Amino acid sequence: MKIVALTGAGISAESGITTFRDSGGMWEQYDVMEVASIDGWRKNPQLMLRFYNDRRKQLGEVEPNDAHRSLAELEKYFDVTVVTQNVDNLHERAGSSKIIHLHGELTKARSSNDMEMIVDVGYDPIEWGEKAPDGSQLRPHIVWFGEAVPMIETAARTVATADILLIIGTSLNVYPAAGLVGYATGKASIYLIDPNEVSYPGRKITIIREKATSGMEKLKQTLIESFNH
Repeated sequence: MKIVALTGAGISAESGITTFRDSGGMWEQYDVMEVASIDGWRKNPQLMLRFYNDRRKQLGEVEPNDAHRSLAELEKYFDVTVVTQNVDNLHERAGSSKIIHLHGELTKARSSNDMEMIVDVGYDPIEWGEKAPDGSQLRPHIVWFGEAVPMIETAARTVATADILLIIGTSLNVYPAAGLVGYATGKASIYLIDPNEVSYPGRKITIIREKATSGMEKLKQTLIESFNH
């Protein structure tokens, strides 16, 4: 039985990761185009390096939460792939083994010229003047506005193989997750965990109106019980 989980900022918020969209989130402190677009990088790369260095430092200070762990535990019973919009490594640290990062990874850097030239930086800062192996400035391994999402086709093919599709911590108004739901087959069971009112016309979706940790605990038990029967 194949489970594919689409995850977004809401699954990491309970670990203390600051989100962009929530009230008090980073959208209010920064102009998104200054810190999350390729134009922002061209205009002020030092600002963007500082911004992502702060995000990386924060990531090193938080832990996976029970929602991440519940998802990882499902691997004991099912073939599970996580497709995440998040750039943190909390799924990995919770024990999930198959993860597709749509928007890149905070603990990695890459060449400014070659998106395939990726290096691990862990939680260390990337300094201005720090070079990739090809001599270009190292930049965060993050997919910014104005850049292609290289893993989107892989993610779409993966969603199409799901017997069960889970949507956790991402509203169905946010792309690319909303678009990926459309790749699920008509036979796939779809579950959505979100504390807010969410609708997705045209598909039968079981909605669990709870935050990620409590919702995932309930859903995990439901799925394990169905597996054992």
